[in-house]
This record gives sequence, C-alpha cells and structure tokens, in this order.
Amino acid sequence: MKGYAVLAPGEHGWLEREKPAAGPMDAVVRPIAVAPCSSDTHTMHMGSTTGSPVILGHEAVAEVVEVGALVRGFRPGDIVVVPCVTPDWEAPALQQRGANNAHDYASMASFKYLTQKDGVFAEFFHVNNADANLVLLPKDVSVDAALMTVDMMSTGFYGAEMADIQLGDTVVVFGIGPVGLMAVAGARLRGAGRIIGIGTRPNCAELAREYGATDIVSYKDGDVVQQILELEGGKVDRAILAGGDASTLNQALSVVKSNGVVSNVTFLDPTDTYHIPAPLWGLGMSDISICGGFCPGGAYRIQKMLRLIQNGRVAPEKMLNYQYDGFDKIPEAFVAMDQKPRDLIKPVVHIQW
Repeated sequence: MKGYAVLAPGEHGWLEREKPAAGPMDAVVRPIAVAPCSSDTHTMHMGSTTGSPVILGHEAVAEVVEVGALVRGFRPGDIVVVPCVTPDWEAPALQQRGANNAHDYASMASFKYLTQKDGVFAEFFHVNNADANLVLLPKDVSVDAALMTVDMMSTGFYGAEMADIQLGDTVVVFGIGPVGLMAVAGARLRGAGRIIGIGTRPNCAELAREYGATDIVSYKDGDVVQQILELEGGKVDRAILAGGDASTLNQALSVVKSNGVVSNVTFLDPTDTYHIPAPLWGLGMSDISICGGFCPGGAYRIQKMLRLIQNGRVAPEKMLNYQYDGFDKIPEAFVAMDQKPRDLIKPVVHIQW
C-alpha cells in the first residue's frame, strides 16, 4: 500500500508499506476523510520519534475493511470515527485514569499514530482494540463534523474541562486556531460568562465570536496582558493555552487570579523551555493551578463529542475551510497546514475509493 510519510527531518513524501493486518481485537480501515494537523507538521520538521520513516496523520473517518476474530461491534463496510488517541484498554494504568499514558506510564503512550506506528494518511491503517476505540458514524452527523471530534474538538474541550470553568467565569483562550476555537466553544458550554480570545486572523476571530467569544484581543494592538487586564478591570478566572510557545504560560500567569487555573493543550516543540519568574506564581504560593494534557482517548469520549453535535450544541465542521478531493491531494493539504496561508483555519481531504 501507499502512505504519505515523514521520510527524514524536514522531508516528506510517499512511500510503500505492507498493508497492516488486524490482530484478534483490532481492525484495519481505509480513510474516507482525513485532516492534516499541526502535530503532523511538527513531526515532519522534527522527524519521527523512532528515527525511521513513519506515515503521517491522526485525524480520520474511515471504512472498516477487516476485523479480528474477537471484535464484536464492527464489520467490514461500517463507516467509523477513529479517535486520535487509541489506548490499549487492558493496560493497568487505565484503572488509575491514565488513559493517555498507558503502559509504563509513558507520556502520551496512547497517542499511537506518528509516535509508535503509521498514521492515517495511507490506503489502509490499523486500529487497536477496535471495540473500545471505534465509533459508528451516526446517520445525523456529517463526515466533516465527525472528523473534527477526533482531535480538534476533543482537545479544545479538554482544555475547558481541565480549566474547571464555573458558571460566570471569565476565561482567556490564548490562540484561536482550530483547537482554540473549540476551547472557546467548550468554555461557552461550561457556562463561562466572558470569553476573551487571543488571535489576529480575521476569519478565526469571526468564528470565535460565533462559537462564544465575547472579546478578541490581538498582539498587534499592544501588550496582550495589559489589554486583558484593561478589558476585565483586573485578573481573570481561567486561562486556556491553545497556541503560542512556552513563554505564553507567563502571559497566562500574569492575568489569572489566585485560586484560578491555567490549562494547557498546546503541543510544544521539544526545544522549548519554561522560564517562570517566581513572582508570577506568587513565589510558589499563588494557588494558581497549572495543568496540561492531551485529549482523552477511546470511543466513549468521541460518543460524547458526537452527542453535542447531534443536539446542535456546536458545529465544528465550520472550521474546515480548505477542501480537497482525492487521496492524491493529501500532500497539497499537508503543505497548506504547514505553510498556514493567512485565511487557513483547517484543511480536509475527502477520499473516494
């Protein structure tokens, strides 16, 4: 089979692979829609974690081609939503809520695509623990909307969940790309009274307002911290980091109240380093909680995301503003995600076999 891969740091292209086989509890699927992500482009620039070529991609809706003998809930021909996080559900760590760090508690061990095995930009790809990691596409949810649940929506909402937003809270979302837009939508659903989005792209700002942002702040208009403090007349209750770099944490610590929360869902570059002046964290005594994590894995999580779409709570497919048709268009969509044209929010590739 053919797949689109990182071949070496900074080098990407097609390669040939053996078609994967399904173990007793697994499935082999073929994608019908995929979406390149910034994590894919980061992997391309850094190279794979194994040092060997690896097929890129971790966001897909797919058709089941093969299932293992012990799989009960799926059969060939089913259209399924594939979470980007696919834990090994027999791992003991999962009994301690470690759904993303299963097996030896390794960081993000359940995020298998890109880091441990080939991803979804291929004619076929493998899904472990199919019964626990796949969801049938509901008839009343579009492929595009479902595609946005597997990472963008789940990750952005997880930022809002970790922030522990309470009714009426003021929340700042740093970065209003796709994950940040979903963090805005999640903050609204959790009852935030005011949501301040930080970003500069006009179409992202417009969509952020549609998803629930009450204010938009741009670094082009001056110091972001000062703008937030002036807007709110003081500090805010919660901050979600959905963009920026390690230094963005210090901006968040500068605007969050004592007993507040800074929640991070930004995937940082390994070369980034946090430098936190002690006074920003109240000499360690501010009671500001700092947390970060990747979206929870598995079918149950995606079923929840789909339910929000089914009941009209959010329309994540509005982020997909670059459309491509055909498996051979994956490189074009990937390059767009890497180069990020000014009007890009999120690309999608629709595939017909």
